[in-house]
Amino acid sequence: MKLLVDMNLSPRWIDVLADAGIEAAHWSTLGADNAPDSQIMSYAHANDYVVLTHDLDFSAILAATHGEKPSVVQIRADDVSPDVIGKHVIIALRQMASELEEGALLTVDPNRTRLRVLPLRQDKQNVSGL
Repeated sequence: MKLLVDMNLSPRWIDVLADAGIEAAHWSTLGADNAPDSQIMSYAHANDYVVLTHDLDFSAILAATHGEKPSVVQIRADDVSPDVIGKHVIIALRQMASELEEGALLTVDPNRTRLRVLPLRQDKQNVSGL
């Protein structure tokens, strides 16, 4: 699994993920700082990345397009610095690696993790929590 870290997260995430054995790139090294979310999603899909973000727009794109890839990992916390929530994110990534490889929306907050299999549907059978 390769992660594409969105512009709304610090580049410090790259080192934290690398220390955990997870390959990652920050969008600032791959594309324009002001690129629309749709461009980031297209790049991630074409290059087999999972998007790591703090932005709800990525899940909205998945819902609107009924997309099956790329997977998206959303961090939902007041403090999204890797020092604060990095361990939660890494644990969730490891636990849900196979689902993320297949296509999923993973939401991580300090108290729980929620996984939805792609494409997003309105049914209740598509949700699991940790």
